[in-house]
Amino acid sequence: MTETNLNESLVPIRVESAPLRSKIIEAIRDAIEHGTLRPGSRLIEKDLCERLEVSRTSLREALRELEAEGIVARVSARGLTVVKISLHDAANIYRIRAQIEALIFQQFTENATNAQLLALDNIYNELISAYNRGTFFAISRAKASWHNYICEIAQNQIARNILSRLTLRTAQLRNKSVVRKERQKQSILELGILMEAIKKRDPIAAGEAARLHVMNASASALRPDNSDQPE
Repeated sequence: MTETNLNESLVPIRVESAPLRSKIIEAIRDAIEHGTLRPGSRLIEKDLCERLEVSRTSLREALRELEAEGIVARVSARGLTVVKISLHDAANIYRIRAQIEALIFQQFTENATNAQLLALDNIYNELISAYNRGTFFAISRAKASWHNYICEIAQNQIARNILSRLTLRTAQLRNKSVVRKERQKQSILELGILMEAIKKRDPIAAGEAARLHVMNASASALRPDNSDQPE
């Protein structure tokens, strides 16, 4: 990942079409996902206020919400830090994700109209293009669009909210796994099988393909040779 991509995660917040607190939360989530804020990193309020150009009051409101979600935690006198995750908890997160993704892809396959399938095909092509570019930033953005659309047509926003929190908790592992060339090639094949099942209107096969994709991602992310493993 280039320094430019890292810096895109924490930039001044100027547009207020959504509540400011929500925009701060989104910016901090983005920074954690893309490695600007790593597990164990201390959240220094003065620094965050300056980089996001927001008030300390607004920042603290956002941090309280992130703390309630378990994304950040208070560690003695050090204040808030980005939560570290154990390998055991990470493995459980992937198992939960596998079941949720199997569900939403089943629901999408059952609900989607022909026009919605065509729209998904365009999103799929953009996702494969992101994998071919090979950067975590491009892949994670495209994958978010992919999941957002799947959950929208599946009519399961609850699942989308849960997935967003779960994937953020394993950001450190995903960051290392996704950029491996062998994992990228494997993911392209797995997504192709998933897309084929959707086009055949086979919800069971789509659910199984989605579940397998997540479990293979887990195997890659939890590899013993993964450096800087969480504690």
